[in-house]
Amino acid sequence: MNTVQRYRPAPYTALVTKLLFPLHERVKQHSSVAVRKQLEASQYWPEERLRDLQLVRLRRLLTRAQAKVPYFRDMFQQLGFDPAGVQSLDDLARLPLMDKAVIRANVDRLKAEDAVGLARFNTGGSSGEPLIFYIGKERVSHDVAAKWRATRWWNVDIGDPEIVVWGSPIELGAQDRVRALRDRLLRTHLLPAFEMSAAKLDSFVARIRAHRPRMLFGYPSALSHIARHAQAKGQRMDDLGIRVAFVTSERLYDEQRAQIASTFGCPVANGYGGRDAGFIAHQCPHGGMHITAEDIIVEIIDGAGRPMPRGQSGEIVVTHLATGDFPFIRYRTGDIGVLGTQPCGCGRGLPLLQEIQGRSTDFLVAQDGTVMHGLALVYILRDLPQVKAFKITQESLALTHVQVVLDTPLDTALRTHIEKGFRARLGATVAVQVEQVEAIAPEKSGKFRYVVSKVAAGRAAA
Repeated sequence: MNTVQRYRPAPYTALVTKLLFPLHERVKQHSSVAVRKQLEASQYWPEERLRDLQLVRLRRLLTRAQAKVPYFRDMFQQLGFDPAGVQSLDDLARLPLMDKAVIRANVDRLKAEDAVGLARFNTGGSSGEPLIFYIGKERVSHDVAAKWRATRWWNVDIGDPEIVVWGSPIELGAQDRVRALRDRLLRTHLLPAFEMSAAKLDSFVARIRAHRPRMLFGYPSALSHIARHAQAKGQRMDDLGIRVAFVTSERLYDEQRAQIASTFGCPVANGYGGRDAGFIAHQCPHGGMHITAEDIIVEIIDGAGRPMPRGQSGEIVVTHLATGDFPFIRYRTGDIGVLGTQPCGCGRGLPLLQEIQGRSTDFLVAQDGTVMHGLALVYILRDLPQVKAFKITQESLALTHVQVVLDTPLDTALRTHIEKGFRARLGATVAVQVEQVEAIAPEKSGKFRYVVSKVAAGRAAA
């Protein structure tokens, strides 16, 4: 199962990858096709050459930020920082760290004055700190190309039948005729991760069997939940010809990997990144989590913000080199990780993330037994401008507790809005307690969990 054979695309897949998808990207004015070809060449460069490329692109990003982005123009002036004087990647440490609070306070001043066609994006908010920011066409093109390259590592390609188990209202709310046509042409079938009652899981299993995908894509918790349900029902899923299951957006646990691989009869490829930080790293068939080094510089910092050497644990900080329109420079992800010290056996020069301890969100269970991804409630809070941080604790099927950090006092209108939204998901008679707090406290372990359910999702949905 760990051996990937040489890929020969089916005729329709070749049509999509060589004609339909490139045409789609050209219409959207994306350069992802050309960028992907460049990435497929550079992935085998030695790491020293990749670092030279990073330095060139870093100087270009910082120079544009100084000339066109008010926030960085003022910062560089105050620091006496000149991008032309950047001689190594270590010079990045001369700049302050960037976090969600910085972006919220400077969202307009972070837009490049010459940016055209910026798109508004949101983070999922599973960190408890939802964020609104902007992305330009260059960033989109590079992220699409990086994901596309990693997909091809597993001998699948755009146009191969795909099942996507996802839950963002951005994706699920955009199913207009154009989007539906595109998905049909690309043979992508979307299943909503927010809706996982026993009846829904039966239909998901049936739809996966009917679609016979070559690849799966989704939250590890959602895919493993579907896998457990199929196993409990005695339904085989390892006879469909699925080549790989791509998982992202949450920490992948060993038991989830084992469940997905066993049930669907395919390897599991972990991915790490986000809407804000970009497509940071993806696992290859040899097991290495390769950083998209052509586009992203990854630093590991300690509690005082100082860069850490490879092999030592710390917070993951990224600089995305394709974000000139809205720069992400030394952006704190809030995740903990370790940079690898040894190269991967696959022969790629791309550096490795040896360990990732990303945040994860739990499932929640509605009163009628529907199991939903924790993000189903996160999205209710995410776009409320008053909410700066939060924690959701499902105490029981009858009670959910919500802690919120606000920049204004909690009033009746906001409380009612939150209660109504939560009851729409959890059940009309659920008690929703909304409490304003000064800060969200960490768990006893020191880690933060922003969605916690004390209801056993597996038993409730059985």
